[in-house]
Amino acid sequence: MCTYRTTTLAVSGSGKGPQGWFPVTDAAVYLDHPVHARAEHTLNVDLRNPGRGPAARVALELDPRAARDLAVAILEALDAAPAGLVEDLAG
Repeated sequence: MCTYRTTTLAVSGSGKGPQGWFPVTDAAVYLDHPVHARAEHTLNVDLRNPGRGPAARVALELDPRAARDLAVAILEALDAAPAGLVEDLAG
């Protein structure tokens, strides 16, 4: 069953789409049936810039284990950065 719960947030970064790199300003994260991935349900992440139209979008469909592993890897990479390299958001 899908949760229909979507978390949206403002982000700052870049994504690469069909027309090259573009600034990413928004993210949406939700659990749903995938469009392309071979799984019953996936964690879907859409990174986009609505001001640049529908082509300014990067989409991920990750099986739940891969999504958790990716989340852990992201946190580990940030936590392992030398002091002062990234802003400390944990405290």
